[in-house]
Amino acid sequence: MAEPGPFRSPASAVQLSGRLLCWCLAAAMASAAVDAVLDPRARWWGTMWTLPWWLACAAVLAWSVLRAREKADRPPPHDSVPSDWEQAA
Repeated sequence: MAEPGPFRSPASAVQLSGRLLCWCLAAAMASAAVDAVLDPRARWWGTMWTLPWWLACAAVLAWSVLRAREKADRPPPHDSVPSDWEQAA
C-alpha cells in the first residue's frame, strides 16, 4: 500500500483550497507589514507586495465555489427535523 505523501493526502479540494487561502492571507499580511515597516524602495516591490492579496482573492473565489458544490452534493439527513435556523438558511 502506498503511503500518502504531501501531494497525495486524503484532504478534499475544499480543504486544500481553504489551506491555500490561509497561506495567501498570511503572505499578504507579511508583505503588508514589510511594506509598512521597512518601506522598500525597489521598483518591483510596488507590484510584488500586492500579489499575495490578488492570490487571496482568487483563493476565496475558488474556495467558495468548491464549498457550494460540496454542500449541494451532500444529501440532507433523513432522520432529523430541520430547525427554524436551518430553514432560514
